[in-house]
Amino acid sequence: MSSTVTQAGARRRGILCVLGAAAAFGMAAACVKALDGEIPVAEVMLCRNLFAIPALLPLLLRAPEGFGALRTRNPRAHAERTFWGLVGMAGAFYGYAHLPLATATALGFTMPLFLTLIAVLFMGERLRWRRGLAVALGFCGVLVVVRPGGGAGLDLLAAGGVLLGAVGWAMAMVTIRRMGDAGESGVAIVVWFALSAAVVAGIAAVPVWVPPSATQWALLAGCGVVSALGQVLMTAAYRSGEATLLAPFEYSGILWTALLGAVVWAEVPDAAAFGGIALLVGSGIYIWYREVQLGIRR
Repeated sequence: MSSTVTQAGARRRGILCVLGAAAAFGMAAACVKALDGEIPVAEVMLCRNLFAIPALLPLLLRAPEGFGALRTRNPRAHAERTFWGLVGMAGAFYGYAHLPLATATALGFTMPLFLTLIAVLFMGERLRWRRGLAVALGFCGVLVVVRPGGGAGLDLLAAGGVLLGAVGWAMAMVTIRRMGDAGESGVAIVVWFALSAAVVAGIAAVPVWVPPSATQWALLAGCGVVSALGQVLMTAAYRSGEATLLAPFEYSGILWTALLGAVVWAEVPDAAAFGGIALLVGSGIYIWYREVQLGIRR
């Protein structure tokens, strides 16, 4: 009986942590949008990672090895993860600045669709008809949201940037999986990404640097700190509960960004956009569920 109670408590903590992480990532997206495109994307990425590093220190200090957790046997994999992570971050940040917040967030959730295609095309996985149908419906949702040439009023370049960013996140996930299989710790993956991404983004930001105002500095710092909080909460969540239980709650991020977009920027998606977002969310949740089921069978 006590083990059942303990398991139920762990699941509740996991769900609360995922909901908190989704809210944190929504706040980070709002901070980027509030910059209104006045700060170059490279500069935003630099500050996001730079301000995240101090917030990640408790995660590093809690590791059994302490700073020794940063020792790595696979620097090349960290470089690949950094590259794809920066592609994902750049696409997302550009989208937040030029699209309605909920729309940019929803398009970012195409990551599971691209992850499935990458696994089939480059990793030899079989695409069974159920997952294939879910992927097709998800991309139909993208077309409904974007409606190219259909009067959606969206910046198609920004929408394309978000989709490219989703490909980047999917490739980053593939790299992270390989690193995990090779024995790399989650702490090392998270902290090394923040450090290396800050260096690369810093180099890219030098020629386009725009001195931020006090308000912009506050938004940049907020983006970094709440993003780090989201990472810590998400890590804690998946230590507390099963992926099949927790993955659907990640999509609560769309609710947070829709609420922030409506309250702060008066952005209210129309009926077609809501329908497309529903298709995207439904297909993504199903793909995550099938992914975990296949992993259990293996």
